[in-house]
Amino acid sequence: MNDLPALLVVDDDQVARELLAEALSREGYRVRVAASGEECVRLAETEPYDMALVDLRMPDLDGLGVLKRLSLIQPDLPVVILTAFAAIETAIEAVHAGAYDYLSKPFRMEEIKVVVRRTLEARRLARQNLQYRQELTARRGFDNLVGQSHQMAEIYKLVARVATLDTTVLIQGETGTGKELVARAIHDASARAGRPFVVVDCAALPETLFESELFGHERGAFTGALAARRGLLETSAGGTCFLDEIGELTAPLQAKLLRALQEHAIRRVGGNDPIPVNIRVVVATNRDLSKLVADGGFRDDLYYRLNVVTITMPPLRERSMDIPLLAQHFLEKFAHGAQRPVKRLAPEALALLAGYHWPGNVRELEHVIERAVALSSSDTILPDDFPPHVRHAPEGAPRLPATRMTLEDVKRWYVHKVLEETGGNKLRAAELLGIDRSTLYRILERHATEDDE
Repeated sequence: MNDLPALLVVDDDQVARELLAEALSREGYRVRVAASGEECVRLAETEPYDMALVDLRMPDLDGLGVLKRLSLIQPDLPVVILTAFAAIETAIEAVHAGAYDYLSKPFRMEEIKVVVRRTLEARRLARQNLQYRQELTARRGFDNLVGQSHQMAEIYKLVARVATLDTTVLIQGETGTGKELVARAIHDASARAGRPFVVVDCAALPETLFESELFGHERGAFTGALAARRGLLETSAGGTCFLDEIGELTAPLQAKLLRALQEHAIRRVGGNDPIPVNIRVVVATNRDLSKLVADGGFRDDLYYRLNVVTITMPPLRERSMDIPLLAQHFLEKFAHGAQRPVKRLAPEALALLAGYHWPGNVRELEHVIERAVALSSSDTILPDDFPPHVRHAPEGAPRLPATRMTLEDVKRWYVHKVLEETGGNKLRAAELLGIDRSTLYRILERHATEDDE
């Protein structure tokens, strides 16, 4: 229940107040009501809210007064002013004073629902991007990209090369492979590192909101657009805009994005004048864009404009030698977050992770480790701490000998296990291990030397 957005409705008119509360409650929001401005302020001092709808004309403390008080109590709280049509000039004053939007009375319920959804979505995006900007001061470059496989080494090289350029980058790969981490690494290693890194999830925003959120809008562009607002592309000025799941864009939005990339300028919804934007665009997709182009689902000219430099993220099953490193990384991450000692993986637990297919890739591994850390009652993560679908994978995870083994012994055992399964075919074994053949030869030579000694 607490995950639902909390709304504060303030109106001295009981009928209007109860009507709003009932309609918004039916939409699934948690609604608190206040009959006066002073009551609204008292509620805001005791409980956080995601949005407030405040009547402009109230006897004790009017809407403008409430707006000023709320800005001190909850600075990032978006406030929508409710006003009679005759008070439009005061409504404009309220927007200039910091109100997010306004609604004229008598209002239509459908209009209210749209404004509430739009306001809450804008707040979510603002908070998300603030978090990304704050994290830039703590993380730089490749800190969150973990792996020593040859596939990851090639990605590190590509990131280092393209970071110094302003060219568009297309990152492709299955869900959970770390496409956003690569985009952030490109930004952090570039000259734009001190500027915004703005993430736009093309699959999450409704089409009706997307154009306004991406390009911004002018005053009067649609109902409720009282003032001009910058879109996310303008917000990215000087920095990087990361468009995730680019394959989900509709044809009209594809055309507008192509024009923006070609002209290095955007046009707001309801506006005619181009606004120059200095941004670096990085896009990502888990779909085959070339196939989408062939099927008519994606513009070929936009595809060629985006496909200047392509980075392909390998699935985790193709770089299984990175699993021990990733597992250790996540163990340390969750231990640090909970301020607890770092747990360790039992050899048989590590072997289980190494043998699993990982359809959800690195993200799935992270969630499995997080669950294991939370549920484990000892300092050692055991197979029983993993969810059933990992313990009982259809392909059958390889089982270690019953005796306890060191991590180095597990690695040695697993390499020879894969060689057995491939009938001694070193090329195939290297592919399954996620390493190149020369690396496998060096491992086998080292093992042979250790055996001789």
